[in-house]
Amino acid sequence: MQAGPKGLAAGQIGERLALPPATLSFHLSQLKHADLITFRRESRSLIYSAAYPVMNALLAYMTENCCQGATDACDAAAPSTCQPKGSHETPARARIR
Repeated sequence: MQAGPKGLAAGQIGERLALPPATLSFHLSQLKHADLITFRRESRSLIYSAAYPVMNALLAYMTENCCQGATDACDAAAPSTCQPKGSHETPARARIR
């Protein structure tokens, strides 16, 4: 998320999260399967990026359906959209990251 559309190489993600390669590979695979991330090949590296439109749709669905319909409880933490780093952020967006 923090790398924005530019993304990060799998190795960099693993270093930042202190995850062993097998664990990282599992989680990246699950995120790809859910379409929450995209990837591209650059030379020998796979570069992973957040799929912001899909994440926004997931957050909207979760907010709409949270607390058994009592969405007032979700309003304070729910952003209208997530934007890559460097875009306009409200305090609510900053808390989610």
